[in-house]
Amino acid sequence: MTYEPSYELLKKYADVLVKFALRSGEWVKKDDVVFVQIPECAKPFYLPLQKAILEVGAHPIMEYLPDGVARHFFDHANDDQIVFYPSHFFHGKVEQMTHVISVIAEADKYELKDIDPKKLAARIHSRKEYKEKRMKKEMDGKMTWTLGLYGTQAMADEAKMSLEEYRDEIIKACYLDFDDPIAERKKTEENISIIKSKLNALPIEWVHVEWEDVDLKVKIWTNRQRLGWSWRNIPSFEIFTSPDRRGTNGRIRFNQPLYHFGQIIKDIYLKFENGLIVDFDASHNKSGLEEMIKIPNANKVWEFSLTDGRFSHITKFMGETLYDENMWGPEGNTHIAIGSAYNETFAGDASKLTEQELADLWFNQSAEHTDIISTKRRKVTATLSDGTEKVIYQNGQFTV
Repeated sequence: MTYEPSYELLKKYADVLVKFALRSGEWVKKDDVVFVQIPECAKPFYLPLQKAILEVGAHPIMEYLPDGVARHFFDHANDDQIVFYPSHFFHGKVEQMTHVISVIAEADKYELKDIDPKKLAARIHSRKEYKEKRMKKEMDGKMTWTLGLYGTQAMADEAKMSLEEYRDEIIKACYLDFDDPIAERKKTEENISIIKSKLNALPIEWVHVEWEDVDLKVKIWTNRQRLGWSWRNIPSFEIFTSPDRRGTNGRIRFNQPLYHFGQIIKDIYLKFENGLIVDFDASHNKSGLEEMIKIPNANKVWEFSLTDGRFSHITKFMGETLYDENMWGPEGNTHIAIGSAYNETFAGDASKLTEQELADLWFNQSAEHTDIISTKRRKVTATLSDGTEKVIYQNGQFTV
């Protein structure tokens, strides 16, 4: 018998997304427009999400995505069709929507495994303007978004779990095993905020990440702040920033596989010089990694993140970045993202910065933003503005 979560449990999950995650913890308001992207394989989640939106007096726009059609498109579309940008459609969406909920669920994790990576990269890059318009509306305080995971058999199989075990990880990670998951999330938020405040009080110029498979220096710069425990990703336990990418130098290897646009890349190795990727490797699908790096501005680091094992409720590999970048492990969790930066990490009001000021602060943008993850041991030493050094992370925990 296939394990299915109850309607009551899914409604509790929907309430977390609608009544906590959106509008940065202040709930969706009456007459807001909530755009929901939900795959066919997550159909049981459709009605609970719609009901949660209707209960607060908002207007749901439900985009129901059929399974098994993406490959058909890439098999039959020509180059012009792959990069076609429906500007009126995309820009109209951005103009009308107040919030976006994206449900991550996959019926076939390898649907696009044999598709030419060049086609996939071209498709991603063609949507850059849409991404930029969404980001601007968000930075202007007129839109919020969140992500949530719905477990399927294909996803459980990839993680070598039963479907019930896989969904139980989601339940624990989202605090759905508590009577009031929102109240429990707020408790964790308070604890993570203490660490963020301590980190932001340190005038960190550089961090040095080191162990047997990494020797990497990342320029943080004192005009950056550390963020984390956002409402955007449900769940989220990481603390991160967008560094000054010019000062990224060294090498790093990642032990977790990357699932990117229906393909898998394994054992990624990256080498940086003055913020640029100058060498790379992968034991599987190196060509896919190469095409991803070729996307404009995707050859640079735009996020540096650490997860503290004392807070994460994710204990197993899930095969989905949303969870794996926050996974608890006895040696911690380190990830970086190549591609687009987070303007919000500016230590000030980023919404008031002009495009030129953002560029001067090295907040360059890209159609790509891909997190690459390692759960190997890491020691992270910060160099402060006065030249002193301080270990801020080791053995999977922050030490501030």
